[in-house]
Amino acid sequence: MIYRPPSEAYSLILQVSVGCSHNKCTFCGSFKDKKFRVKSFDEIKEDVEEAKAYDKYVKKVFLADGDALVIPQKRLVPIVELIRDSFPKLERIGVYGNTKSILKKSPEELTALKEMGIGIVYLGVESGDQVTLDRVCKGTTLDKTAEAAQRVKNAGMTLSVTVLLGLGGVERSRIHAEETGKFLSRIDPEYVGALSLIVVPGTVLADQIKMGTFKVPSPYQLLEELAIMIENMNMTHTFFASNHASNYLPVKVWLPEDKSRALRAITHVLDRRDPSMLRPESSRAL
Repeated sequence: MIYRPPSEAYSLILQVSVGCSHNKCTFCGSFKDKKFRVKSFDEIKEDVEEAKAYDKYVKKVFLADGDALVIPQKRLVPIVELIRDSFPKLERIGVYGNTKSILKKSPEELTALKEMGIGIVYLGVESGDQVTLDRVCKGTTLDKTAEAAQRVKNAGMTLSVTVLLGLGGVERSRIHAEETGKFLSRIDPEYVGALSLIVVPGTVLADQIKMGTFKVPSPYQLLEELAIMIENMNMTHTFFASNHASNYLPVKVWLPEDKSRALRAITHVLDRRDPSMLRPESSRAL
């Protein structure tokens, strides 16, 4: 199973690593069946050759799996060079990064990767509430994540972050939404994607729900979180989207330009409480 950001739907997905280097988040089941490793250069070269035979005019490449940026620079540079040399029409390479992997790269190394073609880094922020992050075993602090975000931006790479509605549970719903909006304002990324919590069987979070120690917010509580989050976002110029398949209500706006319009639309749905205005549960997916 391969996972990619929604915006990489038409990219060549090139698996250069297997699994996730952290793989401890309580809500995530994406890589539980994989032991993390970096593929050999020969494996990657074989995949590139196969892709070239299919379409040598690839414009975008996404480096899977969960955290390809963790690959040491001396191994990552030849991979990027191979991709760049193999596809003459290449416009951009995208990659997942987490706070630790970004901070392991020096500013000079990140700048070099940008100059070679890595143009966008997808960073899972999840929440701006440190208590929530600690409870889901994110393994980092907000200050470190802010430092990592700034390092990506300083290198000239586009920063795209994801946050997760419902991650604080019913208990910290409002705090999670408020603090996440404030933290997004602090790091001011070019893109923000808001997903809604979907409980994956077999995860620690699923066990916590069974034990009664975590309660998932209702669909309308998630929409309230979305409104609170947007209300607390004061951005320079950010494209914000909650149109992922996990969400009950798709929203796509530029902030701050469309902030009032977005809040009016969400409030309208909350006031009417009409289930037909929401994405059906059967249609939600990761």
